[in-house]
Amino acid sequence: MNQPKILVFCTLFPSSKRPNAGVFIRERMFRVGRHIPITVVSPIPWFPFQSLIRYWKPHFRPQPEHQEIQQGVRVYYPRFLSIPGFFKSADGFFMALACYRTLKKLKDEFNLIDAHFAYPDGYAATLLGRWLKLPVSITLRGTEVPLAKIPGRKKRMMKALFDATRIFSVADSLKQHVVDLGADADKIRVVGNGVDVNKFFPLNRAKEKVHFQLPEDAKVLISVGALVDRKGFHRVIEVIPQLLEKYPTLVYLVVGGESPEGNIKNRLVQQVNDLGLEKQVRFLGALKPEELKKPLSSADVFVLSTANEGWANVFLEAMACGLPVVTTDVGGNKEVVCDDDLGMIVPFGDKQALADAVDKALGKPWDRESIVRYAKANAWDGRVEILLEEFNYMVN
Repeated sequence: MNQPKILVFCTLFPSSKRPNAGVFIRERMFRVGRHIPITVVSPIPWFPFQSLIRYWKPHFRPQPEHQEIQQGVRVYYPRFLSIPGFFKSADGFFMALACYRTLKKLKDEFNLIDAHFAYPDGYAATLLGRWLKLPVSITLRGTEVPLAKIPGRKKRMMKALFDATRIFSVADSLKQHVVDLGADADKIRVVGNGVDVNKFFPLNRAKEKVHFQLPEDAKVLISVGALVDRKGFHRVIEVIPQLLEKYPTLVYLVVGGESPEGNIKNRLVQQVNDLGLEKQVRFLGALKPEELKKPLSSADVFVLSTANEGWANVFLEAMACGLPVVTTDVGGNKEVVCDDDLGMIVPFGDKQALADAVDKALGKPWDRESIVRYAKANAWDGRVEILLEEFNYMVN
């Protein structure tokens, strides 16, 4: 019986230059790596004139070293040609072409390619799998929904799903989305993300309020995520004036920073200033995962008015700290917040529904111990067991 040796293939992977990018992928696959050998190849987009763009976008496409060691795992960062704008539909081909030499050099270290995101990563991985005669798995993580609206990328995404040996989806709604587009349902297995309950657990709320200089009687909302339009921080800020009428001590903690998707912090700060909420909204910046339990433990309710998600790890992380979740009915959100005792789901874009749900959540006597138990039931161990079973099947 062959042992799986996995090459994790993904553009969105942490590096010294982008420590918070794709942490959820590393969390999942490094746990798999405790049982079987893994190597990571994380292609980095490049084109000849990108240094010019950095004159007005200093953080555009940061370039890490060509390889790093993370938790004992070697991570390679080969460059591939990627021209911004109209040429993005060529990313998958150029990515495969640029990475072929790296994978050939590493050929004795893996017998299976595991890609994350169907395009461009999955498309490139299936080309490499064909060239190297290796099985390929693809994990769907949510970008497949907006990509389906772009004809060129949709075509390549579906080709990747057709060519893949196995497909994992972090949410059933995402599986149904690609099946409706023509993907083979029998090839897809839903394996949600888990939560590290050794890293996320409740701390003393009163003590954490003191740590963050929050009034003892403050009602505290918190959101965690990249500061990008999709995550909807601006939609939460928009309803705070209404909530202040009932909760005058309300404070909103915003945890997050820039990401490969962008950075709208300046816009959010301007919105806060325009609404006169400087005392109510606090930007804590991006925090390391092991630090997140502190602000989460200081809060009463987690809220994320997001426009698109696959399976948001942050919901389970918040629940592991005892927080109910208010979020939008998109992607796999209601698969995570699957019970009224865990939180509330509201229609996306409905400002009043969001305000009403947060109001109700702030006033409801939640069974926080029950919420923590639900998070513990979704720890990583069960997910990893399924993945190991699937990877073994793929190489035997």
